[in-house]
Amino acid sequence: MSRMPGNDVPPDALDLDDGGADAAVDARDDAPEIDFDPEAGAGLVKAGTEVIRRFWTTLPPSPGVYRMLDAKGDVLYVGKAKNLKNRVGSYARGQAHSNRIARMIAETASMEFVTTATETEALLLEANLIKQLKPRFNVLMRDDKSLPYILLTADTEAPQLVKHRGARRRPGHYFGPFASVWAVNRTVNALQRAFLLRSCSDSYYENRTRPCLLFQIKRCSGPCTGEIAPADYAALADEARAFLSGKSTTVKERLAADMQAAAEAWEFEKAARYRDRIAALAAIQGVQGVNTQDIEEADVFALDEQAGQFCIEVFFFRNWQNWGNRAYFPKADRSMSASEVLGSFIGQFYDDKPAPRLILVSHVIEDAELLAAALSTKSEARVEIHQPKRGERRNLTDYAARNAREALGRRLADTASQGKLLGALGQAFRLPRAPRRVEVYDNSHIMGTNAVGAMIVAGPTGFMKTHYRTFTIKSQELKPGDDYGMMREVLHRRFSRLVRESPRSEPEPQPQDAETIPAWPDLVLIDGGKGQLEAARAALAEIGVTDVPLVGIAKGRDRDAGRETFFVPGEPPFKLPPRDPTLYFVQRLRDEAHRFAIGAHRAKRKRELTKNPLDEIPGIGPTRKRALLHHFGTVKAIERAALEDLARTPGVNAATARAVYDFFHANA
Repeated sequence: MSRMPGNDVPPDALDLDDGGADAAVDARDDAPEIDFDPEAGAGLVKAGTEVIRRFWTTLPPSPGVYRMLDAKGDVLYVGKAKNLKNRVGSYARGQAHSNRIARMIAETASMEFVTTATETEALLLEANLIKQLKPRFNVLMRDDKSLPYILLTADTEAPQLVKHRGARRRPGHYFGPFASVWAVNRTVNALQRAFLLRSCSDSYYENRTRPCLLFQIKRCSGPCTGEIAPADYAALADEARAFLSGKSTTVKERLAADMQAAAEAWEFEKAARYRDRIAALAAIQGVQGVNTQDIEEADVFALDEQAGQFCIEVFFFRNWQNWGNRAYFPKADRSMSASEVLGSFIGQFYDDKPAPRLILVSHVIEDAELLAAALSTKSEARVEIHQPKRGERRNLTDYAARNAREALGRRLADTASQGKLLGALGQAFRLPRAPRRVEVYDNSHIMGTNAVGAMIVAGPTGFMKTHYRTFTIKSQELKPGDDYGMMREVLHRRFSRLVRESPRSEPEPQPQDAETIPAWPDLVLIDGGKGQLEAARAALAEIGVTDVPLVGIAKGRDRDAGRETFFVPGEPPFKLPPRDPTLYFVQRLRDEAHRFAIGAHRAKRKRELTKNPLDEIPGIGPTRKRALLHHFGTVKAIERAALEDLARTPGVNAATARAVYDFFHANA
């Protein structure tokens, strides 16, 4: 990568007549719709143009990726080019630009470039950088969480059937992607009933002395204690792999034959088990909705646009089965065409996952052949992008488009309703305008143990779960159960970091869309009465924050919902009318904070209860811990072991054995 100086070439050295086809402005240029007066901003556009001209002169006529940066060094836009010199020159041509591109040029203070061997490599790099840097003038996926898979492991004697998300480092067979964790959990549960494969962790499996509850309820065959022969368990794993690979008919026919044979031999209990397994397989296929007849593997993308917003519905078909669908709401300027948004979205979508052999789309995509070539290179298999005109493929894209239209309609309705509620909330608490970011805080603990603080965030589109945060209470000076002290610590830590990372030296610009909310809250709700509110106010005053509205919510008599009392600094307490929609909205916010805090507390308590003492020994990682547990069976046995016995453990050297022995005998 090269960051090229912008002041070493005079502007008049630029020859702008080498454009051609690639000199057209990149169709992927986009940002939130911006009101930009070309006449008022002509000077800024001219300055940005001069910056771009200086970079243009030294650019090679080769493929690559360019980044436009503002004065702070933040990336404004990432684009790819077949010819960097032509593409960058198109921004400095001096011709009329749209408001969006004019604003982007006006804010450009510097540029960075990466040359690539081919345009395909440039396209892949562009998608990766957009997801990583999230430039505000690009189409953004927003929801870039990895999709879940089902993993049938291949690194143990008894394969494990589990859901998996993230990098595929563990040996085994991966099936997916699935649209949601819910879909994976449902399928795994049914597969357990059908194939009786274990889902427990390796450490749990290796330390069993008797079968667990899953064996008793016929959802595991009990390989941990030898309830099933290894060869028979391997046969079950092969059947599961065949079913997930699309050979469902063959597997069901084999089970049906086994059931019939068991019944003819009067082994009715065995026949009933086969019957239950067949029913479990039928349940998996029965809840999948629409399936395919002629398409083994494909992803279907359909886009809908309403009121300047976009929704892309994605259906996943694998092995002739429908593995769910998911709606995405990319950030894109309303002036962009559906084809442009869809093409940019697909490039980012497959940045961290392999593409199937067939991608069906609802709109023609510009540079579809280039995108298909890039995905083929990345997946090491031929990928086809096709917009169907008739037949089953067209039915699938129409079905996905209908789902996209309905999902976007629901979202627009929810956003409008949420906007009304936020406006009413601002009026109820006398805010200057409707809040765009509401933060709610709560604490959870049991007699002061495993104490956590929680923050939930609500905005124009509802609960913004990506902004949720938990705080482990760290202060050693707090007395157990000191709720006021916990609230002070949580608020102090939260706003101290906010002051450092997003100082309010100048007015924060209003976000351009509903998904983007400000860093600073317009309203802070505290789950508690006057005491909790005072603790919060003191914490903020200590770090110099005095302009954030605070409201305490005290529960009513006998903790009845609908009788809450609200506390605002400097004002007398007040209540809202019992059936006021604003009151219900506040109750929802408080209940969500309560739910999130309790969930964080329970997770922390569970980790404490299941903590393994070996985790506290420096130098003991998962491999050595597994070796010790496999050799001795239990932690108690390791604790009682002599130093010589520890040193004889396979995979454990003398230094590690000494560390383990000293840890358990430090006070002996």
